[in-house]
Order: sequence, then structure tokens, then C-alpha cells
Amino acid sequence: MTLPELDLLLAYVFAATVLALTPGPDMAYVAARNLAGGRSQGVAAAFGVLAGIFVHTTFAAVGLSSLFQHSQIAFDVVKYCGAAYLAWLAVKMWRETGGQEVSRIGAPSGLARAFSEGMLTNILNPKVALFFLALLPQFVAVQKGGVASQMIILGLTMVVIGVIVLLAVVFMTARARLAVHSSSRIGPWLRRLAALLFVGLAVRLALAERS
Repeated sequence: MTLPELDLLLAYVFAATVLALTPGPDMAYVAARNLAGGRSQGVAAAFGVLAGIFVHTTFAAVGLSSLFQHSQIAFDVVKYCGAAYLAWLAVKMWRETGGQEVSRIGAPSGLARAFSEGMLTNILNPKVALFFLALLPQFVAVQKGGVASQMIILGLTMVVIGVIVLLAVVFMTARARLAVHSSSRIGPWLRRLAALLFVGLAVRLALAERS
């Protein structure tokens, strides 16, 4: 397996950290799952997002992400599927009640749902695929060969950074969750606020253009 050059890897770590710290659908979903279903669901959602990141990395490494760069139809299909999925999540969050979520905390089905939804939130965003397609090659030493393996290593580096950032999100929202479940009024409003945020993200994704 060919390793990236050290200077390129360090530059990539900086760029990846900035990207991971930028708020978006992934961070919003992890925070929302943590507020609604507890720390275990927040962690499951975080690892689902990270699984999606690795999928995008693999697609970029084998060239599949270039499909979105060259096909407007493919880009639009995935984009609208992603927007519809975010809107569906928003409806589910709006309709959830505190009692329903508390009863599912730590349940295997709830953890699996949080993981799968987190992964799909990331995968069904063609802008992420295009971003990885544009970002990863800039930090690959082509002259060393093993371009695909270097890109996979860069993707795994992003996953490690993502683990740190998203678990920090889970930790920081843990206290907010205590306030949510200590008040019968605050909880529903925070879940509705999260639902409205996802509606906004769905609209933003639906209006996104290839660049």
C-alpha cells in the first residue's frame, strides 16, 4: 500500500479538520439524534455519517464520483433523493415525542436506525461526492503510484478526524439533552427546531448546482 507524502498528509489533515468543523447536515443529524434518543443514538448516528464518508472516499478512489461531474441527470437524481430523505427525516422529527424516544434509548433497532439514517444523510448528497473527488487528488503524490490506496488512506484520515469532531458534538449536546428531558415544553420545541433545520437543509440541497 502506497502512503501519501508527509507534507501533503499534514496539509490534508488541516483541510479535513476545517471541513469536519463546518456545520452541515451530518453535524445537525448527529446533534438531533443525541437530543432525541440519547448519547448511544448520537454515537450511532456519528458512526453512520463516518461510514458514508468512507463510501464517498471509495467512490472517489475508483472513479465513480466522476459520474456526478459528467452527468447532470445522475447528479439531479441523487440530489433530489437526498433532499426528499432530509425532508422525510424532518417530518419524523417533528412528529416524535419525548416519551416515544425515551422508550427507544439504547434499543438495537433505534441504534441501527440512527446509524443507517446518518449514513444515508451523508451518501445521498452528491455535493459531498464532488467535494471528495475535487479534494483528495490534490493531496495525492501521483509520481509514487498507488493513487487509489493513497486516496483510501486520506479517507481513513478524514474518518479519524470525523470521529473526534462528531463525538465532541455528542458530548456538547449531552447537557442540552438534560434540559430537553427536564422540561415538557423545551423538548418538543427543540425537536421541531431541528426538524425545521432539516427542511432548510433539504431545500438547500434541492437547489444545489454542480460546480
